[in-house]
Amino acid sequence: MEWITDTESLTRACTALRQAEFVAMDTEFMREHAFWPQLCLIQAASGDREVLIDPLAKGIDLAPFFDLLADERVIKVFHACRQDLEIFFHVADGLIPAPLFDSQVAAMAVGLGDSISYDNLVRTLTRVNLDKGPRFTDWSRRPLSKKQKIYALADVTHLRDLFPVLREKLTRTGRETWLAEEMKTLTDPATYQMLPENAWKRLKLRKTTPEWLAGLKAAAEWREREAQTRNIPRARIIKDDGLYELAQAAPTSLEDLRDMRALPKGFERSRPAKRLMDLMAEALADPAVYAPKVDKPASIPSNLGPAIEMLKVLLKMVAGQEGVASRLIATVSDLEKLAADHEADIPALKGWRRRVFGEKALALTRGKLALVLENGMVEAVELE
Repeated sequence: MEWITDTESLTRACTALRQAEFVAMDTEFMREHAFWPQLCLIQAASGDREVLIDPLAKGIDLAPFFDLLADERVIKVFHACRQDLEIFFHVADGLIPAPLFDSQVAAMAVGLGDSISYDNLVRTLTRVNLDKGPRFTDWSRRPLSKKQKIYALADVTHLRDLFPVLREKLTRTGRETWLAEEMKTLTDPATYQMLPENAWKRLKLRKTTPEWLAGLKAAAEWREREAQTRNIPRARIIKDDGLYELAQAAPTSLEDLRDMRALPKGFERSRPAKRLMDLMAEALADPAVYAPKVDKPASIPSNLGPAIEMLKVLLKMVAGQEGVASRLIATVSDLEKLAADHEADIPALKGWRRRVFGEKALALTRGKLALVLENGMVEAVELE
């Protein structure tokens, strides 16, 4: 185990790691008290090289590690990597590692569960039980104990061993394309762009009137800008319920903020209050233009009930044949939309999901496929 706290040592380690076919990686971070997660530790392992990189070390430059992430000759192996990639995207000016292999997604593709945890995956494939002791440690504190370092390193040493096993299973089942398609979302920069004007999308829409939507969008954008600029959690600015209160109240002056329960006493005299009211004024000047365009939830016609039930049976049959969880292929909402619209914009009609289920589902709804019970098993039969 190498404990790296300076740029020179990091350069040597990353130069060696870049000679490998793949590198297993993980991070430890803290985000409880800030908007942007604080990168506290980087783990990497490949071959006989195992390193722990301290990004909090005084004077260390992480550029050699970022160069490794960007090296397309080396496969970067993570488990459930979305949060890791979010951190790299933020601290390395939009960098997304490539090529990428997510062991959780790979495990899904080969039928080991749609969101299997790292310790369960290790236990399933290696029969090793991981120590969960330091899981909730404060990784920003220094020095780290030997036990903490050993625990952190295990996140990549076992991952290093799992990668060849999972890759072989993908090849044997012919599901490499499943992984590749799922990786597209993880490697899309749009996944990690936290644009304040899109902050409303994180919230549940309680109303769909232009005035309410415009107010909610403005309030959410204001909170997002404040949280990002001041680097504090969103809830420290105002909780979600407070955004709904602002949308409902539609304040038009600073005085209107004085009696709102969601805002602290004296808030109307602050600079953040002025910024909030500037956005609210813009939104409420022309709500129809400012409000986001959202589709009202469509009611499912009662006569589609039997079709939806048939699709559920087909889904369960296909999931059993493929050895994966039903919800990984399609949700009940997908089935409802598919029953109502054969060209619905749903995951079940795209990529590998369409190939294994979507085409059969369309055939069933069009009377080109029948479900029959044979020897106690549901079978699909093509019709002329």
